[in-house]
Amino acid sequence: MVNRPNTAKARQARHKRVRRKISGTAACPRLNVYRSLKHIYAQLIDDEKGVTLCSASTAEKSFEEYGGNVEAAKKVGKLLAERAAEKNITDVVFDRGGYIYHGRVQGLAEGAREGGLKF
Repeated sequence: MVNRPNTAKARQARHKRVRRKISGTAACPRLNVYRSLKHIYAQLIDDEKGVTLCSASTAEKSFEEYGGNVEAAKKVGKLLAERAAEKNITDVVFDRGGYIYHGRVQGLAEGAREGGLKF
């Protein structure tokens, strides 16, 4: 019998470990990333107040393409940066959510940087 590791549990452990060290404020919110098989979600969070300042995802009705690839993630990053610029947010702390900084997570980060966010 093959005993496979629980990858979701390992990701949650990595995420908790990172969250102990980083926190978002109103001046420098946390850019949180969640990745599913079909979609990618990103939001800017003020952890002091516990509120989401703005968000973007491929699951929105305005997003028409397939959301499970790097190009879609890059578009979500640019969209989030535009929405953050409307609220005068330029500096953020990147929270990759326990995912490896590769592929869609990296694409979202690059799109956000191209849109004007600094991290």
